[in-house]
Amino acid sequence: MSWDQSLIRIAGYEVEIRQKRLAEVVARREAAEMRLVMLDSEIEGEAAFVRSEPSASFHHPGYLVGSKVRRIRILGDIDLLIAEERGARDALAEAFESQKKYEHVADAMARRRALEANRRETAELDELGARQAARGSAPGS
Repeated sequence: MSWDQSLIRIAGYEVEIRQKRLAEVVARREAAEMRLVMLDSEIEGEAAFVRSEPSASFHHPGYLVGSKVRRIRILGDIDLLIAEERGARDALAEAFESQKKYEHVADAMARRRALEANRRETAELDELGARQAARGSAPGS
């Protein structure tokens, strides 16, 4: 395997790693968002319970304070994960750019090699034709 193909494989591996990292961050963000939804439904359920069972209203203010703290913590986690996701997306875009650059360089090198091979072949054919023409026009032929 040539060095340019090795660079492309390494860049592809880097893209794959970055894709996995992004998927992991997205899954963690989605899990945090799900925790927020679950907390909100739990709060609604607790409010319905308090309405149906007035004796439980004594503990409800403390529950609301605790759930508010949990909600703020989850929202903070989501904000951090959104920033981390943005960074992971940027890193993935950079990895794709690098891979494309390597592929472009390798393609350009292959085209140059092909052009050089064609040039050499044309020169060889021209030389062969010149020799044959020289032999055909030589006196005594």
